[in-house]
Amino acid sequence: MNKGISAALLVVGILLTIWGFSASESFSSDVSRFFTGSPTDKAIWLLVGGVVVAIVGLFNLLRFPREN
Repeated sequence: MNKGISAALLVVGILLTIWGFSASESFSSDVSRFFTGSPTDKAIWLLVGGVVVAIVGLFNLLRFPREN
């Protein structure tokens, strides 16, 4: 059971990270970057959240390698 949840967390984390990269290249992020020097908050939260969730999933997969 833990292995399935960990794999799902890893996949969700990767998807959120990809979505964050896509959001950081959007028109609204370009406008935000022009005025503030950084992309939108949504893009940053997607990137940070995706990386954190992916790390948790990967850590749990590596921690419990022999469970069914």
